Amino acid sequence: MHWLWAIAVGLVLGVLARLILPGKQEMPLWLTALLGLVGGLLGNAVAHWIGVGHTKGIDWVRHALQLGGAVLMIVVGAPLWARLHASRKAT
Repeated sequence: MHWLWAIAVGLVLGVLARLILPGKQEMPLWLTALLGLVGGLLGNAVAHWIGVGHTKGIDWVRHALQLGGAVLMIVVGAPLWARLHASRKAT
């Protein structure tokens, strides 16, 4: 059941990241969820590394880092997807 929760959180993080970023990202929803999931894991790792992975109450810093990781992954992944998709259309 954890994998289902991870996919849902990844989708939410990916969609939020795409809303934050200016312009239109031409990539499918599954890739948004995957990049959001990877960004969330990256944000969790950074949160644990700096010592704010588990706090009392709501972990706002960890959630902000997860969203930041998702934004970073969308910033990196969207142009790569567009380039790959454009090269497939050209062939």
